[in-house]
Amino acid sequence: MPIPIGEKARTFALKDQHGNVVALEGLRGRKVVLSFHPLAFTRICTYQMQDLERSKEQLDALNAVALGISVDPVPAKHAWAKEIGVKHTPLLSDFWPHGEVAEMYGVFRRDDGFSERAVYILDGEHTVRWVKIYPISERPSIEEILEVLKNL
Repeated sequence: MPIPIGEKARTFALKDQHGNVVALEGLRGRKVVLSFHPLAFTRICTYQMQDLERSKEQLDALNAVALGISVDPVPAKHAWAKEIGVKHTPLLSDFWPHGEVAEMYGVFRRDDGFSERAVYILDGEHTVRWVKIYPISERPSIEEILEVLKNL
């Protein structure tokens, strides 16, 4: 089950596509979009991360940061980010322990070994304010995400 709206987000620290550690706690005071996606190098996941990258200025204006999260290892995240032109959006590796953060957020698909396609939006105190789990084949709406952030 996903973390319910109104509860505190689970804290974590994961490496991004450059090998830098990104800790949720270090983003306190900013709204956070946790954009879980099943696997790198797949079509819908590519669009999902490119939407976040293209929206960076709008996210910054809303005092928000977007984090892409999947079970892919750091080298794969690095190669994928380069291939799809993602330079500013941290793509986090939930590789080991495998899917631990997705599991904490209730979106790990054990039988598949990867996460649901899901988006959490956290306020500046990192309370869950919005969560949506999408069908694997559905691209999350960046417009909907930006609208939710505007209304926080």
